[in-house]
Amino acid sequence: MEEITKDMLIGDAIQIGNSDAIAECLLSIGMHCFGCAIARGETIAQAAEVHGVDVDELVAKLNEAANS
Repeated sequence: MEEITKDMLIGDAIQIGNSDAIAECLLSIGMHCFGCAIARGETIAQAAEVHGVDVDELVAKLNEAANS
């Protein structure tokens, strides 16, 4: 399975593995952007910066969710 990286677009990351778990992970930290147009052009790193979240921790959580 493809791994989620910080340089990946949010919209692309959602489509890897368990998309429901990935969406729940994003929602749990206040990122509701996966459903909007910004998700098509914003990377995980950019979203993490805007939301004040450590990108490495977020990527680890997203990969864990994708594989659940």
